Amino acid sequence: MQNKNICIAFLGNAFNDSRIVNLKNSLTEDGCKVSVISFDWFIKKQNIFTDDIKVFKLHKGRITLFFYLHFATILIRELIKTKAEIYFAEDFYTLPFVVLIGKFKRAKVYYNSRELYAYIGGLRNKPILQSIIRIIEKFFIKKVDLVLTTGEMDSKFLEDFYKINNTLVIRNIPLYQQPKEIFDFRKKFNLPENSFLLLYQGVLLEGRGIPIIINALKELDNTYLIILGEGEQKNKFIKLANEIGVSEKVIFAGVYEQNELIKYTAGADVGLALIENISISYYHALPNKLFEYIMAGLPVIVSNLPQMKKIVEDYNVGKVVDIEKGESIVPIIKHWQNNRDIINTLKNNCIIAAKELNWQEEYKRIKDKFLI
Repeated sequence: MQNKNICIAFLGNAFNDSRIVNLKNSLTEDGCKVSVISFDWFIKKQNIFTDDIKVFKLHKGRITLFFYLHFATILIRELIKTKAEIYFAEDFYTLPFVVLIGKFKRAKVYYNSRELYAYIGGLRNKPILQSIIRIIEKFFIKKVDLVLTTGEMDSKFLEDFYKINNTLVIRNIPLYQQPKEIFDFRKKFNLPENSFLLLYQGVLLEGRGIPIIINALKELDNTYLIILGEGEQKNKFIKLANEIGVSEKVIFAGVYEQNELIKYTAGADVGLALIENISISYYHALPNKLFEYIMAGLPVIVSNLPQMKKIVEDYNVGKVVDIEKGESIVPIIKHWQNNRDIINTLKNNCIIAAKELNWQEEYKRIKDKFLI
C-alpha cells in the first residue's frame, strides 16, 4: 500500500465530510499520498486550498445546467492534472468523469455509492431524471474496480439491480475520540441553564424529519432544537418555525469542520435521526449522524428504519419511533426529561458502543480489501 498515489473527487466540501477526512487520513498513515478535489457552494471564500485538499467555490444560480457545467469543467481539468494509481469517485456526480479519465490513465477506480442515487428522496416524483441516473450509473458502475457502500442493504440492492459482485461495506462511522471540551450552547444562545437540547446535525433536506421535530416543540416546555448544518430547505424550516410560533426554540448554529464537530455534538442532550421512508435510499438509511451522536455520548431517537433500528436496539443507545404510523417523539422526550437516570444509562451505553462503532475498527476491517 505504501507510496500509492490516490485521488479522491467529491461534489461537496471535503473538510466537512467525515467519510473523506477519515479515509484520507488513514490512507496517508498507511504510506499513501492522497489528494482531494472537492467543491462547495456555501463558502464565502473563492477557493480553499491546502497542500492536499482543494475546495473549489461553485455558484448555484437559477439554471442548474450552468452549475454542473462549471463543476464538470473544473473536475475534468483537475483530474487530467493528477497522477494516481487509484481514483475514488465519492458520489454519482463525479463517477462518469473519474471513470473516463481514471481508466484512460490505466488506474484503478473505486466508486463510493453513498446513496442509492436514483432513489434519493428529492427525486421520488421525478421519474425521467431517475431513469437518466439509472442509465448512467448502470453503464459506469460496471467499469469500476470496487463499489463502496454505507450498509449491507445498499450492497445487496446494487448487486441485484446492476448484476455486480464487487461491493464493500464501509459504514459512515467517526473516529474513536472523546470530546476534549464541550461547547456551551446555553451560554452562546442565552438559553436557560436547565433547558433540554435536541440536536439535528447534517444537511437540511426534505425527508430528514426536521418538520416533525419542529412541530414537536409546541408540546415540549423548556426544550430547544439545535441545528448544525446548512441546506436547500433551511428557509422552509425557518418559515415553519415562525408559522407555528416556535422560532425562538429553533437555533441554526451553523456548520463546523469535521475535526471540531464532536465538541458541538456533545453540547446537546439528545440526538435525532428521524429520516422519513420516502424512497428506497432513505429506507436503507444508516447515516453518519447516528454514529456521531453515539460517539459524543448522546442518547438517540431514530425512525423505524431497519438499519438504524438494529444499531439502536443492539447497543441500547436510545429509542425507535414509528413516524410512519404517527408515533410522536414527545412522550419519549418528556419521559427522559423526568427520569434523568434513563439518560445517564443510555449515555453509558453510548460510551461502550463507541468502542466498537468507530472508524479505527471499521478501517481495520476493510483496509486489506482495497486491492492495493
